[in-house]
Amino acid sequence: MSVENAARTPSEAWDEIVVRVLKAHKVTLIAYVPDKVLAPLIKRVHADDFFTVLSPAREEEAVGIVAGAYMAGQRGIVLMQTSGFATLPNVLASLAVPFQIPLLMMISERGTLGDFQLGQAMVCRTMRPVLESLGIEHYAITRLDDVEFVVDSMIRQAFATQAPAAMILSPLLTKKTAKK
Repeated sequence: MSVENAARTPSEAWDEIVVRVLKAHKVTLIAYVPDKVLAPLIKRVHADDFFTVLSPAREEEAVGIVAGAYMAGQRGIVLMQTSGFATLPNVLASLAVPFQIPLLMMISERGTLGDFQLGQAMVCRTMRPVLESLGIEHYAITRLDDVEFVVDSMIRQAFATQAPAAMILSPLLTKKTAKK
């Protein structure tokens, strides 16, 4: 099933689109650390028998699980929030990048646009520079109309280039669509 053959319906939420695109690319393993912003997506993948869903204690463990699954022939993705990303530079620099593992990451962006938690704000300011210094392709999704294109393109690019890729879910997407 290709993404092109699975057209978006007008009332589709961002998390529904992500699930459809993951299925089209045969991304069957979901490893996540719980997050309020990602909760709709997490709930949706738990309810779908297509996915194997694991919730390790830490983000580094999620990366290890998805990397190991890739080496065994399974595609996966790590779901986390910005503060969880702060724990990953070592595992990204010592495993995913040098061993050319197309590690997919979906990160809910916290610490910006009025987020009052200082810890989240500090990590948010460091996330993109860390991704750039490691040469990891990343893109922030800000509009519902861009979800399908960005998720599809980032998955294709990660597997074509054998390199990690990060999809950042901006509050412009997740907070606006959550209120509707």
